[in-house]
Amino acid sequence: MDKRASIPVTLPRSNPTKSYWQLEPDKIADLRSTSSLPDDADTVIIGSGITGAAVAFNLLSNGARNIVMLEARQACSGATGRNGGHTKAASYRSFLDDAQTHGLAVAQQIARLQLANIRAVHAFARDHGISCDSRPGDTLDVVYDAAQWDLDQRAVQAMRESMPGDDASVYTIYGPDEVRDKFFCGRGGDEGVCGGVSYEAGSLSAYKLVVGVLKLCLEKGLNLQTNTPASSVDKLEGGGWTVQTSRGQICARRVVLATNGYTARLWEKFQGIIVPLRGHVTAQRPGSGMPKEGLPTTVSFIYEKGYDYMIQRPKGTRGEGDLIIGGALVRAPEDGLEEYGTTDDTAVNDVIAQALEESLPGYYGDNWGADDPGGRVRNTWTGIMGYSPDGFPFVGEMPGEKDLWVCSSFQGHGMVLCWMCARALVTMMDARPGSEEELNGWFPAVYRITEERMRLNFMGRLHV
Repeated sequence: MDKRASIPVTLPRSNPTKSYWQLEPDKIADLRSTSSLPDDADTVIIGSGITGAAVAFNLLSNGARNIVMLEARQACSGATGRNGGHTKAASYRSFLDDAQTHGLAVAQQIARLQLANIRAVHAFARDHGISCDSRPGDTLDVVYDAAQWDLDQRAVQAMRESMPGDDASVYTIYGPDEVRDKFFCGRGGDEGVCGGVSYEAGSLSAYKLVVGVLKLCLEKGLNLQTNTPASSVDKLEGGGWTVQTSRGQICARRVVLATNGYTARLWEKFQGIIVPLRGHVTAQRPGSGMPKEGLPTTVSFIYEKGYDYMIQRPKGTRGEGDLIIGGALVRAPEDGLEEYGTTDDTAVNDVIAQALEESLPGYYGDNWGADDPGGRVRNTWTGIMGYSPDGFPFVGEMPGEKDLWVCSSFQGHGMVLCWMCARALVTMMDARPGSEEELNGWFPAVYRITEERMRLNFMGRLHV
């Protein structure tokens, strides 16, 4: 893993695989608010995914002006626009480790933040009229590994006992027969179901959501510059920063790196600390035997050392009924080792892609039926995520670097972390009286950037 983590991080590649969510790019995909790059700005945000968009919206809503957003490719063309469409936390799967390592109060705080993030994202889309196929609802984790099943039940029980009456501790446990009867898994095909865990989650088009947020920001004065990769960030002697791009440089009082898996390309201290990991996702047509009314929940399939995750496109949307399933990292040789350290989302790993493309008839067995006459697979794509040594995001001001702010490394769970982490970052940036105390009440201190965290050794993804 040390070798993979030490691979120099590159800028985003040209001509990435075509994401299902971007088959019809929005009209702002290649927008440049001004024909030339401004010479200066108050704030430069690098990255136009959900983190950058949420940071921009919060800053603008708090009265900030003269904000320039730089995006290397099209708007929202990174991990956010290339994900699996899930808003799903699975907080119970890390709860025992978090409690043991950081204390029960921190573990509880993390679980509450993740649920709050899910609810906030769907509420924002609803309240601002953003059409992004938002579908709050329940999810189900189907567990195929006996040791994992035992651990999961203990974790759920620990959450129930330590957080009685808390929405973040509400889970329903299903036995294997209930999973087969209620959720169509495990009869025929892979029958090794140990049980299931159901809880609040949801699905949406993160691409449409972020495009909607960016349009709100544009109305508030954001200057968006797409197809403008930032190549370096350098400190100015008298304070402030200069950002070098493919189209010239821009000076700013402060800079926000909302760059997730690409962060080390701009700030070298993150090399080996925020490690890129390439993820794979497919869009598939359901088999003839699958329920015509659609599946009752989103689903994850948990097996030894790994998992796949899946949503079904809601009725009335483009691709209605399509099954979006990603994961399968550990199906590749050496548990997917070669996917760490790469930023190449122009290609796919054929072993992982094949595992995903063949997975659904196995999971749904007798309920799958015949493949759609149009073919099972619509398309397959990849995206670059960012992982840290301790499994937590990096949020805050770089130690010793005034006005260089970071909000990155979301462990493949950006849709349950980015929104609230962006809100926390803006609270730190604004530094209003009493805000720090209020922030400590809901934002985990373990997410903040510290010198100690920057010295940790990356060993791979956690809580699988």
